[in-house]
Amino acid sequence: MAKFFKKFLSLALLSVLLTTNIFAATVSSECDLSDINVPIDTATTNAAIGQTLDIKAKSVILMEPITQTVLYENNADEKLSPASITKIMSLLLVMEAIDRGDFTLETVVNASEHACSMGGSQIWLEPNEAMTVHDLLKATVIASANDACVALGELISGSEEGFVALMNYRAKELGMNNTTFKNCTGLDAEGHLTTAYDVAIMSSELIKHELIKDYSTVWMDSLRNGESELVNTNKLVRFYKGTTGLKTGTTSTAGYCLSATAQRDGMELVAVVMSGDTSNDRFNGAKKLLDYGFANYSFFEIEADLNGVKAVPIKKGVAKEIKVSADGKLNLLLPKNEAKEITQKINIKSDLTAPIKKGQVVGNADVYVGDKSVGSIKIVSNNQVNRLNLWITFKWIVYGLLIL
Repeated sequence: MAKFFKKFLSLALLSVLLTTNIFAATVSSECDLSDINVPIDTATTNAAIGQTLDIKAKSVILMEPITQTVLYENNADEKLSPASITKIMSLLLVMEAIDRGDFTLETVVNASEHACSMGGSQIWLEPNEAMTVHDLLKATVIASANDACVALGELISGSEEGFVALMNYRAKELGMNNTTFKNCTGLDAEGHLTTAYDVAIMSSELIKHELIKDYSTVWMDSLRNGESELVNTNKLVRFYKGTTGLKTGTTSTAGYCLSATAQRDGMELVAVVMSGDTSNDRFNGAKKLLDYGFANYSFFEIEADLNGVKAVPIKKGVAKEIKVSADGKLNLLLPKNEAKEITQKINIKSDLTAPIKKGQVVGNADVYVGDKSVGSIKIVSNNQVNRLNLWITFKWIVYGLLIL
C-alpha cells in the first residue's frame, strides 16, 4: 500500500510540474532579465520646449512619425553601432513582404544551418526545424532572437547576404544616408553603423504596419507548445502607458540602445536612445523623451470643411456646376499652447471653365493657426465635365423641338 501511495504521489507531483510549465525555458536574451520586473522611474518629466533633458546616452532623438518632425535631439547624427535595433529594418522588410502577399503568417520556414549558428540572443533553432512566420516574428520582436531573424531574412532573399543588400537599398530609399548594415541581426561588425535620426526614420516606417504591434506590445509569450518562454526585452511595454513597441539592442560595442514608440491622445511618438551605459539609462531616457513630447505637443488630422460648398459653378460646360471633395487631409503637429485657434478658409478658383477633368484641382482649404498659415488641403472635382460646343448645342435644340 505504501509503495502504491509513493508511486501515486510521484505521478501527481509530475502532473503539477507539467501543468505549471515549470520546465519551460526562457530563451537566450540580449538583456539581463534579472530586473525585468523592476519598474522604471515613475516621476513624470515636465520639461518645457527648449529645455535640456538629462539623458545618459551618446545620442538621442524624439520624432513624430507621420510628419517626421524632430521634437528633441542631441547628437542625433553621430554614427554608432545599433545592436539589435538593426532588426527594425529586418522587420520592416518582413512586413512589406507580407503586404505584397509573398508569404503569410502561416508560412512554414525550415531553419538553415547558417540561421542556427548565429549565437547571441536566440531561440536555439535546430537545423531544419520547422517554424511558422508568426512564431519567428514572435521570437524576433519579443526576444530579439538572431536565429529567427536570419531565418526570416533567408525566406525573403534566399540568403542573409542578399537580405542585407535589400536592407541597405531600402535604407537609401528612406533617406537613411548615414546607415550601413553588415548583417540583419545587429551583432557587432566593422562598419555596421547607423544614427539615432536614421533609426527614428525606419521606426516611423515600421509602425505604419499595424501588424507589428501585435508582437511589439506583447509582454510574455511562448513557443514550441510552451516549452520556450519569451519575455519582452522592452520594459516599457509593461511599465509605460501607451507603449506600442518597439525594439531594444545591446552589445559590448553598441552599449544599451532602444527605439521606443508610444501613443496617447491620438499622437504617436518615436524615441531613440543610443549607447547608454546601463539598461536603465535607455529605458529612463526614452521615458523622458516621450514624456516631453506628450506634455508639449498635440497632433491634428485636419479635414477640409466643405459643408458650405454645395457645388461649384463652371462656364461653357455641358453641366453648369460640379461637385467637389477634399483630396486628403492635413497632418499638423503643434505646441500645445498654439493649438487653440485652428481655422480654415475655403478658396475656390474663380471663372472655372470647361473642360474639367475628374480629380482636377479647383481650389484649396487653407488652414491657419491664429493669423499664421500652416498648410492647405486641395479641393478637387468629383466628376468630368466636357466643354459645350456647336454640335452638342444643336443636338439639345433638336431634342427640345422633338419633345414639344
